[in-house]
This record gives sequence, structure tokens and C-alpha cells, in this order.
Amino acid sequence: MIVIKIGGAEGVNLDAVCLDVAVLVQSGQRVLIAHGGSAETNQISTQLGRPPRMVTAVSGYTSRYTDRETLEIFAMVTSGKINTLVVERLQRAGVNAFGLSGVDGRVLVAKRKEAIRIVENGKQRMLRDDYTGKIESVNAALLHMLLDAGLTPVVAPLAISPEGVALNVDADRAAAMLAGAVQAQQLVILTNVPGLMRAFPDESTLIDHLPKSGLEQALSFSEGRMKKKVLGAAEALDLGVSQVIFADGRVEQPITCALQGHGTVIS
Repeated sequence: MIVIKIGGAEGVNLDAVCLDVAVLVQSGQRVLIAHGGSAETNQISTQLGRPPRMVTAVSGYTSRYTDRETLEIFAMVTSGKINTLVVERLQRAGVNAFGLSGVDGRVLVAKRKEAIRIVENGKQRMLRDDYTGKIESVNAALLHMLLDAGLTPVVAPLAISPEGVALNVDADRAAAMLAGAVQAQQLVILTNVPGLMRAFPDESTLIDHLPKSGLEQALSFSEGRMKKKVLGAAEALDLGVSQVIFADGRVEQPITCALQGHGTVIS
């Protein structure tokens, strides 16, 4: 069982990814796909007059501030446009893909962060009316039912709260939770860089292999969005996933290359 996380940054070769998924599925491999949608959401929300607002928590992690209107735009883009287009490409490649978000069937249940403490202009303040959440459980039974029926699930990064409120969740950490829940052996995280670098963006500093014990140190030198990927990798390994690979989603056969050890292999 392999979980593939398709990054939402610009540059990922979606056609190549889907063709590579088809090779895996046709060989009998069970595959579950999670995806992001940050770049597309930024573009469309700006066109709609709601440019993204990024905030930095006191922990140092940067995320999208999500009020209710932003949540609805995020859902429209990720669960609507992006999820449908990924499923379309997979179907064209011969994969019977099944698109859904974490809201559907309570695939992802998350606790809402109704208020977050952020740092803005050097000062701490509380930001309320936020529709983001931290995933607490995964409906693995539903995912296994789809997989057992010969379908390839494609999951958009939305979750539902216990009270029934839709929430924006981090796609990398969602992929980690999904991988742990379905007992995947590998989680492949595809993005628009070749892997984890000690000195971003210098690709000559690419780290080929990193033991789990080195993840805490990796957090200290990871730039922006890679911090959450590193955190997601740690969570996946804690949940029993044997191997996490950060790999380049811009190349031909990106998954095949990743499974051959190209990128950053964490185990």
C-alpha cells in the first residue's frame, strides 16, 4: 500500500504523476492519493477579490487564515476543480479513481482551531473566526471499502469537525494521517523541489537519506512550507509508515524515481 501526496505548488507535472500512478495500479499495487491546492487557491481567491492572508503562529508555522468565505473558496478549488481534474487524468490513464474530500463520509475528522495565536508586526495577537483544524481521526474502513472495490481514492484536504463544520486542514499532515490509517508501507510526497535541502534553494545540498532521529534537526533548517512536510513525515513514521520520501514532482515518472531512491528518503 502506497500513499501519494501531490503537492499544490506550481510546477508539479500532474500528467506524469497520473501516468505513474496508472503503472502502479496496473501492476496490482494499492494506491491512495492525497493532494493540496495552495497555488490554485491563491490565484482564484485573488481573482475573486479575496487575496490569501498568510499568518505565522507563535510556533513558527505559516498557514492560510481561513474565515468562512475563504473556506468556501478553498473547498470550491480543492474539492471541486483540483480533485475533479486529478480524477479525470487518472480515468484517462485507465485508473478507476474515486474523488472525495475529508468531509465526505467523515473520512477526516478534525478539531476546529477556533482561535489561533499569531505573530504580526512583531506582536502576538489572537485571531478568531478561523476554520482550520487538526485531524484527530480517519475513517479507514470507508477507504478500505473503496480500495477493496478496485477504486483509487483521491482525497482533497478538507475535514469535518465532530459538530459537523467543514474545515481546512494541512494537506501534508492529512496525507500522513491517511497513510497511517490505511497502514501504508510508503508515503511519497511530491513537490516542486528535488527533496529536502540543508540550504534551500541550493539543490547541491539535497539530503539523500535521513533517519527518523534526524527529523527534529531538519525542522531547524527547513524553509517555510517544508517545515510542515517534515512534521508530516514524523507523524507518518510515528503512525507505523515504514518510509517517507520527499521527491521531485516535476520530472517524468516521478513516483518511480522516488521509489528508486531519488529525493530524500526518511526511514
